[in-house]
Amino acid sequence: MVNTPDKLSDIIIIGGGPAGLTASIYAARLGLKTLLFEAAILGGRAVQAPKIWNFPGFPEGLTGIELADRMVKQAEKFGTEMRISEEVLDLNLNEAVKTVSTRFGKYQCLGVIVSTGAQRKKLLLPGETEFLGRGVSYCAICDGPLFRGKTAAVIGSGNEAFEDALYLSSVAGRVFIITQSAKIESARALVKECKGKPNVEIVKATLSSVGGNDFVNSITILELDRNRERPLPVDGVFVSVGEVPMTNLVKKAGVKVDDRGCIKVDRSQATNLEGVYAAGDCTCGGMQIVTAAGEGAMAAMQAYRYVQKVRA
Repeated sequence: MVNTPDKLSDIIIIGGGPAGLTASIYAARLGLKTLLFEAAILGGRAVQAPKIWNFPGFPEGLTGIELADRMVKQAEKFGTEMRISEEVLDLNLNEAVKTVSTRFGKYQCLGVIVSTGAQRKKLLLPGETEFLGRGVSYCAICDGPLFRGKTAAVIGSGNEAFEDALYLSSVAGRVFIITQSAKIESARALVKECKGKPNVEIVKATLSSVGGNDFVNSITILELDRNRERPLPVDGVFVSVGEVPMTNLVKKAGVKVDDRGCIKVDRSQATNLEGVYAAGDCTCGGMQIVTAAGEGAMAAMQAYRYVQKVRA
């Protein structure tokens, strides 16, 4: 039996995206004293979605911001305490009472749910870093309005790239999708919608470099069908070539990850450390909002059983 002081949380959730928010809803509603940390924005990368069409129960669709706002209100309704813009810096997960440290102090709990999400991959090409914030971006919904009426290039062939292009088509004057491969990986419905936009052009090519003076004014692409390089005048470049899990912190604390950096979990979302669970994009599961929510719910239910056992 663990001697728990009043200030001890039952569950600490690290990350406030769809997985973390769903976990907090379930944990708090089950009666657990629940504390959630989010270093940036509640809702995670979901808030960048201009429109979500495939989340169950919303046939008319809703924006990522709307969905995140609903989740936050529901979690707060059940009693989740949220600490926003408070980054977790260190973890001790090997004891019965676990410690989560931020620059504001140390917090103790019985169980931890990791939902740190993922971040966009970088191409590491000439000009990418030099023009970051000066025409190069990894967030279309964040920076898209800066390119109203201008020309933008979206780099990637997956769903996110085509979703970014659709959003930008309503803002920018012209949008090029540079596929990075001969095969388009995006869902057919998204590809069809993009093809139906008069200001969107799909270019089967790879990005070679980003150029400009103070700001981006062109990119160089290698056309895959002709195997030749050519310049393409653009004002903005949005990199959308997939994601990598944000797991360095928990890996350092002893949580096992695979060769991609994805947290290893079993069917109950449990990691190799007792009382530590993981959910959402950091596990590289479905990489969808609905699967992240499902994993968050499962993690919270399993964490509840664990806390009940420890407190018995």
